[in-house]
Amino acid sequence: MANTKHHFITLSSVLLIVTGCSTSFEAPASSISDYQGSASITQGVATTIQQNIFECKNGRSRVAGVGEITDREGKVWTVPAKNHFATAPKASDLYEGCAGITPNNISEVDEASIPVAVVDADGEEITGYIFADNYFELYINGQLIAVDAVPFTPFNSSIVKFKVNKPYTIAIKVIDWEENLGLGSENNRGKDYHPGDGGLIASFSDGTVTGADWQAQTFYTSPVYDLTCLKEVGGKRLSQNCTTQGTDHGQNAYGAHWQVPDDWMKPGFDAASWPQATLYTEGEIGVNNKKAYMNFIDKFSGAGASFIWSTNVVLDNEVLLRHLVK
Repeated sequence: MANTKHHFITLSSVLLIVTGCSTSFEAPASSISDYQGSASITQGVATTIQQNIFECKNGRSRVAGVGEITDREGKVWTVPAKNHFATAPKASDLYEGCAGITPNNISEVDEASIPVAVVDADGEEITGYIFADNYFELYINGQLIAVDAVPFTPFNSSIVKFKVNKPYTIAIKVIDWEENLGLGSENNRGKDYHPGDGGLIASFSDGTVTGADWQAQTFYTSPVYDLTCLKEVGGKRLSQNCTTQGTDHGQNAYGAHWQVPDDWMKPGFDAASWPQATLYTEGEIGVNNKKAYMNFIDKFSGAGASFIWSTNVVLDNEVLLRHLVK
């Protein structure tokens, strides 16, 4: 409504009443000084430094931009996260509509042609099947094996091969990409600022599958409108008390950022304080209409794998996963 007047009434949280409508939303109800946790806090929209790192050749995709935002101490944070999309090998496609690769099942995939990344020359050759919402970077024993070929949408799935000796460490960075940089949200479900959700599932030919025995730590949470909803218990960075509702007025949302350790992906990294991964159902992730997943379900949940993420699959946008394969 271009000519509608807006009247603001201050309550314990700010309530916007639009004349002639019943729309309301919870605006930032706290200030940065109210926050007592270990994260660095930013507020508002990030500065775009890369407009779009991916172009879909055969269809439409959401804009996958990269931004920078400064916290109150002057530290600059990359949003949604630092990544190696431009420089690392891309994982081979199980299913990718943008590339015109749309097999109906695994029998139509030429698995023999998949390149093999060598960690140990005398190691076992292992095949991995990965579906990520939205983006992943896979490390084996600290070596970057491959990154997701599609950073945002449309949804795709991947196949990788590597040679390694047991025991070995799998480390995966997963990013729930954001359309509104620095705000952890996208235009979705009728709202200009609606938080997206994440999720990763993977299985490997040596019997390894994603599950509750993996670890998952959060490094970026947004959008947050009331910083007092963020809690830290032990090694867990919790946001379950924060709203996940969308709004048309989310431009002043907060983001909580934690510094990613340089050696987080290496076998010797001390992740003892990291919490176990949280499991999510296929329904919670919403994959029933995703051919990139459903066409290969026998390689995912059919192989015993579960969707995993941190404790908040909606608000946590950068999550690091680790698992030791013995």
